[in-house]
Amino acid sequence: MAHRIITINRMYGSGGRLLGKALAEKLGIGFYDKELIQLASEKNQIPYKELEKVDEKKASQWRLPVKEQMQMQPQYHFHPMNDVLFETQSQVIQELYQKEDCIIVGRCANYILGDKCFSLFVYAPFEYRVQSIMERLGREEKSARTLVKKMDKTRKSYYEFFTDEKWQDLSNYQMCIDTSRFDQEFLLKILADVYNAL
Repeated sequence: MAHRIITINRMYGSGGRLLGKALAEKLGIGFYDKELIQLASEKNQIPYKELEKVDEKKASQWRLPVKEQMQMQPQYHFHPMNDVLFETQSQVIQELYQKEDCIIVGRCANYILGDKCFSLFVYAPFEYRVQSIMERLGREEKSARTLVKKMDKTRKSYYEFFTDEKWQDLSNYQMCIDTSRFDQEFLLKILADVYNAL
């Protein structure tokens, strides 16, 4: 049986993860972000900490992102751990579609599920996101600016590498929300209505 899935891609600092978690709690459904790493870890018997290093990152041609000893095991030889994680998470995401209603953050889930999901892109102006990261993580402004740029670049690179589609191409999503324009309660009401209409 197919289930209702909302996928969320998000600019760093836009609050997409927080919005997704709050929506899952409001709806009483599953929420998957870093939980997908844990499921992939259990599926492949690879330590969580090793997979976390490559989560939502494309492989680097210059270095191995995990312990060389593990990367050189026969089953992973010449197969970057980034790819192992992406492929395993893709399987997990397809299994979730058959298993339960839920919200999935990142991991190219909208691409993996295609028209089987409701895809959402969460964004906000750069200055708003910098301020958000300063408040949330207690960073200085310069550090927050650097982090927002770096994380956006990483997410864009990851998404475009594994999908061959543009991360910020709004036609890839069924709804796009600027979180700087509305408070969370209003957005939760709208998204709960969307979920109930699926």
